[in-house]
Amino acid sequence: MSETYNKYYQTENLFGEPYPELIEFFQSRPVKGRLLDLGCGQGRDAVALAKLGYEVTGIDSSKVGIDQLNAVARNEHLTLRGVVGDIYAYGDFGLYDYILMDSMFHFRKPERAKEMGLLQRIFEESKQHAIITICIQDTGDKLEVLHSVVSKFKWLEEIHNTNLSYTFVDQDSGHRSITPYQMLSLKKH
Repeated sequence: MSETYNKYYQTENLFGEPYPELIEFFQSRPVKGRLLDLGCGQGRDAVALAKLGYEVTGIDSSKVGIDQLNAVARNEHLTLRGVVGDIYAYGDFGLYDYILMDSMFHFRKPERAKEMGLLQRIFEESKQHAIITICIQDTGDKLEVLHSVVSKFKWLEEIHNTNLSYTFVDQDSGHRSITPYQMLSLKKH
């Protein structure tokens, strides 16, 4: 998978700007803190959140994406660090006040159990009062699967839920596609 994204990320800023709703949510948080961006890619969200004052660590399997993120962090003197790594092998969730997963979960049958297992580990291993934000496509049964995992954890409080619309524009062909998303933020008690 990382080779595929290494190829895609030859196009800088491939996925465009972060969702305005995501930025508004994090901007409105009264206390900034340590934020983990899992599957951060080129840093679309990580860079913007570091500019808001968060201390951001981004993890992704794409060396090309992480190199681009780290170059921006250096050039703009941001408190942002990108790490090439396997998000499924990561285990320091308890170090962060915020955990973000944008477009990480697809819940297709071949990877569904693995993705659900990662989500459960994050819920279990994150620290008390951590805020966990998930942006996911509102297509197929993805939201149903996500909510089935969330509902198992009674100590999670939904603090924000909004519909998003993601517009992808292929920079070479000009082709545009619009996909509905949902952004869900949970607080662990």
